[in-house]
Amino acid sequence: MKRKAIFLDRDGTINEDIGDLFKISDLTFIPGAIEAMKILQQRYLLFIITNQGGIGKGVFTEVDFLKFNQQFLNILKSEGINIQELYYCPHSPEEDCICRKPRNHFIEIAKQKYNLNLRESFIIGDHPSDIETGKYTNMTGIFLLTGHGKKHLHEIKENNKCLIMDNLYSAAIYIMSKYKKSADENFI
Repeated sequence: MKRKAIFLDRDGTINEDIGDLFKISDLTFIPGAIEAMKILQQRYLLFIITNQGGIGKGVFTEVDFLKFNQQFLNILKSEGINIQELYYCPHSPEEDCICRKPRNHFIEIAKQKYNLNLRESFIIGDHPSDIETGKYTNMTGIFLLTGHGKKHLHEIKENNKCLIMDNLYSAAIYIMSKYKKSADENFI
């Protein structure tokens, strides 16, 4: 049986985007994000997929990122949140890599490894690249107005068909209400 997933961007979606975040002391979660992930994991596998161009630009090292990453995931785990995998692209935007969103490299890896039904899955983020990734993989994209969302909103309205939500919590409530509605319809 295929499983459903939620792919979450990190900076600007789960935590405040301060640019090149690699120190745990600089981590601030967006209000409602922790609760949103707790809600979503009731019915979906959770993944994080993030572009980390600061590594490729030499702002911080991959070792710095991996150390931060482990602490970040430990905090989520202590809150009862299970992230299946955290995928990251370490390349700068100028590099022509296969893993930087909107490319679907990591989505395809997760799809095969976890037997995912992408048509019933979501990708959530505050950048147009998150929504483009959803289009390329047949997932529903949810664009958030947190992080860089408001800055890029005009691009989303002009070029993409997606849902637009205030924050991750409002997206979680929407997704779960949709799930409940479809489950209820199955019993009619």
